[in-house]
Amino acid sequence: MARIKDEDVALVRERARIDEVVRDYVGLRSAGGGSLKGLCPFHDEKSPSFHVTPAKGFWHCFGCQEGGDVIAFVRKIDALQFNEAVEKLAAKYGIQLRYEEGTATPNRQQGQRQRLLEAHTAAAGFYQKQLSSPEAQTGRAFLEAKGFDAAAAAHFGVGYAPKGWDALLSHLRGLGFSQEELLTAGLMSQGQRGVYDRFRGRLVWPIRDLAGAVIGFGARKLYDDDDGPKYLNTPETPIYKKSNVLYGIDLARRAISKQQQAVIVEGYTDVMACHLAGVTTAVATCGTAFGADHIKVLRRLLVDDDSFVGQVIFTFDGDAAGQKAALRAFEDDQKFVAATFVAVEPNGMDPNELRQAQGDAAVRQLIADRQPMFEFAIRSTLRGYDLNTAEGRVNALRATAPIIGRIRDQALRPEYTRLLAGWLGVEPTVVSNAVGQSSKVPAQRSSGPVTPPAVAHTRALIPNSLEARVEREALKAALQQPLAVADWYDVVERDAFTVEQFRLAHDAIVAAGGAAAAGAAGWFERVLESALDDSVRATLTAAIVAPLTIDAKGDVAHYCNSVVARLLELDATRRITELKSRLQRLEESSPDYAQAFADLLTLEAQRRDLGERASAV
Repeated sequence: MARIKDEDVALVRERARIDEVVRDYVGLRSAGGGSLKGLCPFHDEKSPSFHVTPAKGFWHCFGCQEGGDVIAFVRKIDALQFNEAVEKLAAKYGIQLRYEEGTATPNRQQGQRQRLLEAHTAAAGFYQKQLSSPEAQTGRAFLEAKGFDAAAAAHFGVGYAPKGWDALLSHLRGLGFSQEELLTAGLMSQGQRGVYDRFRGRLVWPIRDLAGAVIGFGARKLYDDDDGPKYLNTPETPIYKKSNVLYGIDLARRAISKQQQAVIVEGYTDVMACHLAGVTTAVATCGTAFGADHIKVLRRLLVDDDSFVGQVIFTFDGDAAGQKAALRAFEDDQKFVAATFVAVEPNGMDPNELRQAQGDAAVRQLIADRQPMFEFAIRSTLRGYDLNTAEGRVNALRATAPIIGRIRDQALRPEYTRLLAGWLGVEPTVVSNAVGQSSKVPAQRSSGPVTPPAVAHTRALIPNSLEARVEREALKAALQQPLAVADWYDVVERDAFTVEQFRLAHDAIVAAGGAAAAGAAGWFERVLESALDDSVRATLTAAIVAPLTIDAKGDVAHYCNSVVARLLELDATRRITELKSRLQRLEESSPDYAQAFADLLTLEAQRRDLGERASAV
């Protein structure tokens, strides 16, 4: 692959704001000290340990120890090679790249993922253009009947796939895409007579990822002679995984993070209806049930943890199938810390039908009238019993008590116990006893999706001693305020660090020219390149991202110099101890004794001076 010029890579790093890029995938909020935090997109966690420091342009997760700059983030989140990540960021920020072997990189040199994304972008443009063709009249009529005009279709990128067997194939082959690439992308199917378009004679919705790249399509049939399913989606491909794809997430992600709300609907037209009605947090699954991987995507956008509560609202048809879907979603509710709700239209209308019948305000009101998931689950179960009879009430209690027993929030259990007692017309103690009995019965294994355990990551064990804390702070000072501490830090010897991981991180700083070299462009990148291995690089990114433990009103430069002075003081103390031990082993008459004693006096004086300078720590 052609090498991108170093100055262009540096320009990409400069212009691509790390917080803007990360927010395409993760909801961020202030962590203090100019740092932001959110749920890590690279491992499953309940509390935010993923930190971003915009001023420095770096990120680090203190849970899985991953970290780096904006290019490293894009590489990992999108599984890209270095050049591919740089090219993606350059395209986003309008940067023209130059290559060592020429002015542009040939298409054949681009990675598979980038080629598949480009093929999907070209296909989306082709389908959208075809929607205005005479053949697409049936598709336009379908959209109009659903209440969507041309502007709405254009906003969501809705297109039309011609009936012909190779209309898209011919178009994309003309743009230089190979048959193998198109099959891998899921845009074509392989038959006995050769390759043909997967989608034919259908309305087509582009499905995009969090960053807005088209990764697949959902297609609805329009003609009676189409013997395929009502909805046909892109198959599993290297860039399309239906278990974690949400239609509309590219349009909804910012609103979800800002409003701390996600609305889950059942189809493409419901997403369109909600957004046009002002509910811009709506998304839908694509040909699969809402599951654990979808939860992970939303939790990252909601920053869903114990101290920051958002809302997830499911909308389902009011019929029996819709209620069953809601109850199935209840099984996943407890994987959210966010409050979870259900919005069901009493007459059985979905959001699109409701918008057509009663207007935009009715859709907004549907969401506003949401019902807590626990309440919905209990009430839906009660409707299956005759509460006018003693037998019906007893059986209803037996059926609903386990629902309350599964509520993990201990503060909610008594409240729902009281509510259920009122709905059944019995004393709260009766319900409480039934809930207690149900909890003694072993729970049956759920057939629904299960959140996988958090990923375990091995890393060097770092003690929590005074020395370790000072060494960590000194590294943070050297990386976050290098020019302010250069005079002091650049005289620190590697043995001043007692923790091996910190000593190796210090070695990388020295190899990059020390703190005084931080004024040159790309200094921190050179520090990372000098690191011995990935674990040392993780230590370095953690140090540059972690907030300094200084009072907000304090003098940062003074604090940083103080902590380096404390590091030198501790080092001097260890040296003094070693010298005293040596003096005890030497004869007072020996020349070595006199030199060691002189060194001891010098070190004692240095330690006193360092102690005064380290008073801030």
